[in-house]
Amino acid sequence: MKVTMLMAQTLDGRIAKSSNHFPDWTEKADKKFFKSRTKESGVMIFGRTTFDTLPGVLPGRFSIVISRSAGAWDERAENLIFTSLAPAEILKKLKSLGFSNPILCGGTTINTLFARENLIDEIIVTVSPKIFGDGLGLFSPEISLDLALEKFEKLGENSLALFYTVKK
Repeated sequence: MKVTMLMAQTLDGRIAKSSNHFPDWTEKADKKFFKSRTKESGVMIFGRTTFDTLPGVLPGRFSIVISRSAGAWDERAENLIFTSLAPAEILKKLKSLGFSNPILCGGTTINTLFARENLIDEIIVTVSPKIFGDGLGLFSPEISLDLALEKFEKLGENSLALFYTVKK
């Protein structure tokens, strides 16, 4: 199982202005990149607050939403599961369903949960030509990860995708 965290951020390292900020601020090429990578994976993992910023279930992909108020594995709609399982248990369940490379889509709290359990293998950050000045970062404080830059790609006119392996 290879877990890839895929997040868009501003040049000043913000993934959103606030927890309810709709993610419509990235370039079209970034959105196309996200769609391609998540469809290739087949499964995305979100926190409830991040999922609530979306217009609904994204087609062609299985969505796992982590929520303290959910049961262990609640199927809410086609391709939509709400769960209160711990990150390692979610990955175990996904492996049993045939998924091998889930995409971790945030937000800050969920990224931190997976990082604290050393469950992130790869981080792909797309950097958009925006500066928010304040807002949410990729992780909460007190996270330390060593990374190796594998490659980078230009996306569209003004965005980059940075590909890192997490050193374990």
